[in-house]
Amino acid sequence: MSIVSAAEGSKAGRNFWLGVAAYLVPTFPLGFFWHLAWFEDRYRTLAIYRADPIISLGLASMAVQALIFSWAYPRLFPVYRGSTLKAGLLYGLVMGLLSWSFTTLAVAAKHPVGSIVDYMMLETGFTFVQFLIVGPLMALAHRN
Repeated sequence: MSIVSAAEGSKAGRNFWLGVAAYLVPTFPLGFFWHLAWFEDRYRTLAIYRADPIISLGLASMAVQALIFSWAYPRLFPVYRGSTLKAGLLYGLVMGLLSWSFTTLAVAAKHPVGSIVDYMMLETGFTFVQFLIVGPLMALAHRN
């Protein structure tokens, strides 16, 4: 292994872990406050979540997502020559739509929700804000 390839590997590793942080650092507090503080009453009315959420399982879920989303970024944008912000917003749009499909659509389809419209609005809003923040941060973490 040459010094150049070792340095590239360590940079890729650093970028990967920065990407993990770019997902986890905003997502956990946003998810916590969105679901358990700011809109707690609305979610309680929907009767979809546990009365006593298990925070550690939510954090574990986010950690798995962070690993996968950070791994995916350089594979979806291997040599993006545009602006970092533009790449991040595009990545946020793509991954946000993917996330929305299984966190909003699939949940609404499978779970008894007090109001599907209210649930869809709340979760669509959450996913939009989440990936509006995470997308650009992921692009910054992985920039060359």
